[in-house]
Amino acid sequence: MAHETRTLAAFAASLAFEHLPPEVVARAERLVLDYLGNIVRGGAEADSSAPLRQTLARLGLDGPGAATVAGSGRTYAPPVAALLNGVYGHSLDFDDTHAASSLHPSAPVVSAALAAAEMTGADTRTFLAAVVAGYEVCCRLGLAVDPTAHYARGFHPTATTGVFAAAAAAGRIFGLDADRMVTAFGIAGSQAAGSLQFLANGAWTKRYQVGAAAMNGLVAASLALDGFKGSIEALEGTHGFFQGYSGAPRPEEAVKGLGQHWETLEIALKPYPSCRYTHAALDGLLALRAELGLKAEDIRAVTVGLHPNGITLTGAPLADKRRARTVVDGQFSMPFTAAVALDQGSFGWDDYRRLGDPGLDALADRIDVVRDPSLEGLAHPFGATLKLSFAGGEVERRIPDPSGEPHLFPNDAGLKAKFLTLAEPILGTEAAALAEATLALSQARPVADWSRLARP
Repeated sequence: MAHETRTLAAFAASLAFEHLPPEVVARAERLVLDYLGNIVRGGAEADSSAPLRQTLARLGLDGPGAATVAGSGRTYAPPVAALLNGVYGHSLDFDDTHAASSLHPSAPVVSAALAAAEMTGADTRTFLAAVVAGYEVCCRLGLAVDPTAHYARGFHPTATTGVFAAAAAAGRIFGLDADRMVTAFGIAGSQAAGSLQFLANGAWTKRYQVGAAAMNGLVAASLALDGFKGSIEALEGTHGFFQGYSGAPRPEEAVKGLGQHWETLEIALKPYPSCRYTHAALDGLLALRAELGLKAEDIRAVTVGLHPNGITLTGAPLADKRRARTVVDGQFSMPFTAAVALDQGSFGWDDYRRLGDPGLDALADRIDVVRDPSLEGLAHPFGATLKLSFAGGEVERRIPDPSGEPHLFPNDAGLKAKFLTLAEPILGTEAAALAEATLALSQARPVADWSRLARP
């Protein structure tokens, strides 16, 4: 037993802004900006948002409070704000990804950190340090449970690891010492939940369980601050996270290179609002369409090769994936997303309005999704292979990395363009000011001054 709980807890508790390399600070600012755009648009347009708000009102939890929900003019109690920001920000499936752990770090982490920062009057440098602490915990725990083994047990890693990460981020802002951070992890471990069963019917539970992770992590850190007793060895214990949530845990991955190798720099941004396992194929199909001057009617057959994780999420059962009818179905359908891309030469959030389009259904029937063993055992599982038959020939292509990965990270112009596309319809001209302020979080100012810009 290597005491991974205490090692990670001590790291998160002691991480200061001054300890962060400049490139980590810059990356964190950009990840926060990208995530804010997801919250703003998701809260306004995701189909689950209105029912969630109605339930909160019925329960008397609709504010006002001390915390911001990006894109909303209302304020909420901090746990509710963490929940809403987490649900909204994960609703579009357009939020960032960490390839090796196959999860979305910002949704639980930023949502909890923002609420904690507004509770305490923290400055933006403290907020950034907390966000990085959360990112490191989230990604490392995802590696430690092994994504394929974790998926095989039916778990959703963004939610299960996210509650620990949210506790780390909030606990860092609350000033927990190592002992109390261990306690926060112990409390979080009793709330680590997230099921892949949402795939059966396009359920909204995927986004809800991520928001719940943000809320529960915030509460866990607050309980630890007030002396509530939590379990020890929440990660490595006999009944801890590693043993309970994975058939092939790799505990050493949780702490390997801690403080020297920054998983934060391995987080990628999404160019398309769909499961990351669709992205390499979409990049390749869009490129082939442009290069060959293809139209939908030219395409006879497409075979997309994916990693087994990608098959689980976006390719099986294939007949159902070819008939996506809800947004969640579409987000996790390789045939639907590929059909949209091939039909119109682009794919964005507004294209879910085309669900049920007979022309797309016909094109989806010509798209097969198969397991490609050559994509297994690599550094990350997000590549794709393509075979496309069309009137006039056949072409094959291998796409090892989807766009947006760290070595293909968008420049600031591209980052702002995505953010403004999402946020301007809701925030109007204020969106540009929020973008500039977010890219300057390293210049210490009260979080409250910055977060106010996210309210229309």
